[in-house]
Amino acid sequence: MKSRYRISYSKNELMRYTSNLDVQKSWERSFRRAKLPIAYSQGFHPQPKIQLACPLPLGFLSENEILDFVTNDEIDILDIQYKLAGKMPPGIEINEITLVDLNQPSLQVQTHASQYRFEFLEPIDTELLKQNCEILMNQENILRERRGKSYNLRPLILDLCIDQKNSDTILRTTLSAKEKATGRPEELLLELDIPFQTVRIIRESTILQTNIESS
Repeated sequence: MKSRYRISYSKNELMRYTSNLDVQKSWERSFRRAKLPIAYSQGFHPQPKIQLACPLPLGFLSENEILDFVTNDEIDILDIQYKLAGKMPPGIEINEITLVDLNQPSLQVQTHASQYRFEFLEPIDTELLKQNCEILMNQENILRERRGKSYNLRPLILDLCIDQKNSDTILRTTLSAKEKATGRPEELLLELDIPFQTVRIIRESTILQTNIESS
């Protein structure tokens, strides 16, 4: 009986500049090495039934990426963990594996938002940052252009706040990650006049619509 599993995993420095396509291929290789009975699509070019929730841009780190995969047979989760142990590429660490409803919509459809943490690599004026964040959040429209099309960034910024951790300043944001309505962290940095190369960007979590409805 076909079954669907969800893996939450971290992507660290060793995979920082690996594309989403290559990450998916890495998972495919890992599943093959683990000899898991992955289900394949029908047609002339069958593909393994593996889905990633939301593309992570190159150079970003993540503490919570989400992947779904379908198997031809139901497998005990502890058995999956055992089979995958030692088969994962350096830079990917499994956080959790769960069994989910086979008939759920695709992960791309379920994805609602992404939460990011910005760690500053150089000293920053925290008071000025607070002022700039307040000004940005009070705007109704922030018009930008992506791939030749104009769009409004402001409604894609669901939350923006500043935390103090010891003597460090950390910026956190929640950005829409819906289909055709995705906020990009680097565009937020541009609006705040923060050079991209002075910040480490970590995705802390991916928020699914199913999680919102059940909360």
